[in-house]
Amino acid sequence: MTSYQPLDIPAYGHAESAYGFAPCDGGVCAAAGIRAAGFSAGFRRNPNRRDLALVVADETCVCAGTFTKNRFCAAPVQVSRERAAAGRARAVVLNSGNANAATGDEGLEVARTSARLVAEAVGCSEEEVLVASTGVIGVPLGLDNFRTGVPACVAQLDRSAAAAHHAARAVMTTDTHSKQAAVVGQLPGRDGTPGTTIHVGGFCKGSGMIQPNMATMLAVLSTDASLTAAAAHAALLSSVKRTFNKVTVDSDTSTNDTCVLLATGRATVDPIDEASPAFPVVAAAVRAVCESLARQIAADGEGSTKLVTVDVLGAATDEDADVVARSIANSPLVKTAVFGHDANWGRVAMAAGKCGVAFDQRRVDIDLLGVPVCRGGLTVPMDEEDMLRRFEAPEVSIAIDLGMGTCHTRIWTCDLTHDYVTINGDYRT
Repeated sequence: MTSYQPLDIPAYGHAESAYGFAPCDGGVCAAAGIRAAGFSAGFRRNPNRRDLALVVADETCVCAGTFTKNRFCAAPVQVSRERAAAGRARAVVLNSGNANAATGDEGLEVARTSARLVAEAVGCSEEEVLVASTGVIGVPLGLDNFRTGVPACVAQLDRSAAAAHHAARAVMTTDTHSKQAAVVGQLPGRDGTPGTTIHVGGFCKGSGMIQPNMATMLAVLSTDASLTAAAAHAALLSSVKRTFNKVTVDSDTSTNDTCVLLATGRATVDPIDEASPAFPVVAAAVRAVCESLARQIAADGEGSTKLVTVDVLGAATDEDADVVARSIANSPLVKTAVFGHDANWGRVAMAAGKCGVAFDQRRVDIDLLGVPVCRGGLTVPMDEEDMLRRFEAPEVSIAIDLGMGTCHTRIWTCDLTHDYVTINGDYRT
């Protein structure tokens, strides 16, 4: 019997390891000069659930943001997009339970007023406060919970890991757990010696309505590196494109997607620009945090039991690779096969072939869980019992080589279960 080697998957991510960065505790508060809090302000029906989060820098700092491209974008997105363009911010206020989307001029006024309440409480300009919301669309968002919740939340601001955790929990909707990440490492010093120690941290929320077209559902990142506004934007945008924008749970792009980076500059003196030798180091650290958060989102897809990694190799163009990967990752038949522990590679072939990308099926190779199952478009005998055992793992890999070129990409998704239907059928009840 012919023996086949698994596909050679290109190395992705982990650029931070080349610079000596390592995971650390603290989440968004890992960066010096950042405080956070999460409070139960009454936006949600459960009075014991935190639903108002604050992230506040000690001083006005550099900021960058990316936002949804959904044309039905929410009021807080409209407000924050305009303010983030200035490249300076002091605080981010986030609520869960109500998206403040499809709420017209009244929603815009609520978003601006909530920012004004935070500005008055922390002592900054209203324009330096960014806002974000998540929850049910089309329901007016009142101000009473902000009026009582903001002062209480400000009173709880702290630099601790516990405070970061409380903020992360406050933005959860159908998430089953909070999502945080942080890394620590050193910038390059003179003559190749280690330099200043910096941190990058953050939290996010996301479980359903997940196919970002800018960033993620809601995410707040921080670093104590000193960056120019242009460098912060470049680091964030490049990271988002390669991490959050490579996640899909159900192919739906939210009205509220927001990702913000605050750079306090507390760890370094001279601002780092894109031409600085330190820039790729900081950018790698930002990407490391984003990748960790992105994977956590995919793994926590509504009702999911598996994190699924889809690699497309041998595409003629980057766009072709992305289109094929998303077609596979969003296919209900592929996702249910993963849930059912079914090594049905024909569904992968179907999803690749339906999306309009040109390739010759006689050149196509497919692996499931690192096992060759298709070569040259034809089936490869496999040990079904061995495949069933492999499917017990919490992560499942799908790889396809189109045999058309050298371009490749990676998408993260999850399986599709009965619980996804239950969760979304009961969302407002």
